[in-house]
Amino acid sequence: MSTKRYLSIISFLFLLTGCGVVPRDSGPQSQPSGSGNLPAAASVSSFDRVVNQLHSAHREWEGTPYQLGGNGINGIDCSAFTQVVYRDFFGEDLPRNTRNQLQEGSGVRRESIRPGDLIFFRTSRNVLHVGIAMEDGDFLHASVSSGVMISNLSESYWAGRYIGTRRVL
Repeated sequence: MSTKRYLSIISFLFLLTGCGVVPRDSGPQSQPSGSGNLPAAASVSSFDRVVNQLHSAHREWEGTPYQLGGNGINGIDCSAFTQVVYRDFFGEDLPRNTRNQLQEGSGVRRESIRPGDLIFFRTSRNVLHVGIAMEDGDFLHASVSSGVMISNLSESYWAGRYIGTRRVL
C-alpha cells in the first residue's frame, strides 16, 4: 500500500473518531426541562460540586493542544476531552465521538442549561463540536485554535453555531 493511500485512510479514520462528521439535518431534539433552576431534587452542593469539578478539569487540561483523534495530555480533540472529563471527574461513560455523544441523555432548552450539560455546535457543514457547560454561559472545551479553554455561549462565533444541549449528569 502506498504511503499516500495509507495516510488518506488514517486521516479518514481520525475524522470519524474526532469531533464528528454528522449527516445533514441530524441533531438533538430539545425537550422541555423546566425553569432553568435546579430541580427540587438537586441541591446547591451538587451544583457547586459539578462547577468545582469542571474548574479542576480546566486547571488540569488548560492549554492542552487540539489534535484530531488525540486523547491525551499531549493533544486531544473535543469529543475525547468531554469523554475524559466525564469519566475522570464524574465517573460517567460517554461515547468517543461527538455524533454518538449527541444521542446521550436528554435534550435541554438553551435557557435551561446548567453546569455539566454537553453543548453542541455545528462548526462547518458536516462537522460538530462539543463542550461542557459551566456557569454564566461559559463552557469548557478543546478548541481547534487554542486547545483546552473556556469560552462563552454569548460570543458571536459560538452563538451562531449553537445547535443544542444534552443533559447526561
